[in-house]
Amino acid sequence: MHSYQDLLRVGENETDRMAFIQEVINAHKSSDIYKDAIIAESYFRKKNKTILEFQKLLYTVTGDAIPDNYSANYKLRSLFFNRFTKQENQYLLSNGVSWNDDATADKLGTKKKSFDSQLQKAGIKALWGGVSFGFWNYDHIDVFSILEYAPLWDENDGAMKAGIRFWQVDAQKPLRATLYEMDGYTDYIWNKVEDDGKVQMKGQILHEKRKYIQIAVTSEADGTEILDGVNYDGFPVVPLWANEEHQSELEGLREQIDCYDLIKSGFANTVDEASYIYWAIQNAGGMDDIDLANFVERMKTVHAGLVEDSNARAEAHTIEAPYASREALLDRLRSDLYEDAMALDTKSIQDGAITATQIKASYSNLDSKADSYEYCIIEFVEGILALAGIDDEPTFTRSRIINKQEEVQTVISAGTYLESGYVTEKILNLLGDGDKAEDMIKEMDANDIKPLRNIDEEVQAIDEELTDGEEDNVQ
Repeated sequence: MHSYQDLLRVGENETDRMAFIQEVINAHKSSDIYKDAIIAESYFRKKNKTILEFQKLLYTVTGDAIPDNYSANYKLRSLFFNRFTKQENQYLLSNGVSWNDDATADKLGTKKKSFDSQLQKAGIKALWGGVSFGFWNYDHIDVFSILEYAPLWDENDGAMKAGIRFWQVDAQKPLRATLYEMDGYTDYIWNKVEDDGKVQMKGQILHEKRKYIQIAVTSEADGTEILDGVNYDGFPVVPLWANEEHQSELEGLREQIDCYDLIKSGFANTVDEASYIYWAIQNAGGMDDIDLANFVERMKTVHAGLVEDSNARAEAHTIEAPYASREALLDRLRSDLYEDAMALDTKSIQDGAITATQIKASYSNLDSKADSYEYCIIEFVEGILALAGIDDEPTFTRSRIINKQEEVQTVISAGTYLESGYVTEKILNLLGDGDKAEDMIKEMDANDIKPLRNIDEEVQAIDEELTDGEEDNVQ
């Protein structure tokens, strides 16, 4: 592992720096966090590594293993990890970030790269990779995954003070890299060249070191001219950790996902193979393998078979695939996966009528996990705010399934003790019309309209008025 101090020891000689960058990239690709991220990304992209590489084998009489290319070999992939990752990320971030100052969102993003969309992208990459990185690029953030960025940590305080972003479209294409430092960034490129019959990578500077913020002047006569530049107060790349353990969310789940895939695929193979009809031929000891193969082939083509020996007879048999134990294990694995991933199983909510209290209880595990994740998100956002020179605090609204009827009734029941504008705004938010709350409240105030507080109380008040009126008439 290379550190920030290793970069300082290299000095300013560009040949040495390019050699150092290649060393860092190669060492990063050999690190555990990079290798784990490669696997985790494949599961997130629904390319579950274990089941895709699984090969059924046959064993000869001598014990040698050979590939089984004859029987069914389904490779069914479950999408648990993709579902868990998106659920956790979108549960916390789907409604975007709320700010004390409405102008903050515009300061942190552009039309093409809004802060909310980039934050969601950073969250996804962090959850499967263990960490992602946000580069504050003057008026927006660019997101790097652990598969394209090698951080250089300070040996003394553990802070990131340099880093290398690298990418290569194909093994035959040039390698590109950008070295980010406290005082600017430098672009490099390596091309394959042939020297004395050997193909080597030759590096060169693509762009000299530049400061992060360029000060330019544009005129019709001279065009655009860079006058000067400035840097940020801190290092402009901020890490976003997925959790306090600093590891991929696939950790601890992969083995269960693999088990589920293998059992489900094996179940499908068994069902497929059980659909075959097996023939038992009695009193035909003279038939060899060729005769048996011809018999089976004739049954498949003309659906009739001829047995030469008058005493021989053929009986058809089918096999019923065992399923009860496998279905029970698959259900158990599914339940355990949701439990261990601290995810919300919407199937438990969809099965029948369920109260708002029960819905909230079903979110308890996901809430606990989101609480931990939110601390990581806030730490990341505060790092970006410091670089942008913005003083604000982020808040998040989690995306929940709710029993709207029960929630609305609760608000109405509590309306006697609440301000009328709050009641109106709360109900409209529950109904999905929160953007109309301000206009609705103004219109109600202008026409002196009060929201319906409590249906039972309103009916009782009307009954009392009618009763009082009847007593007055009697007197």
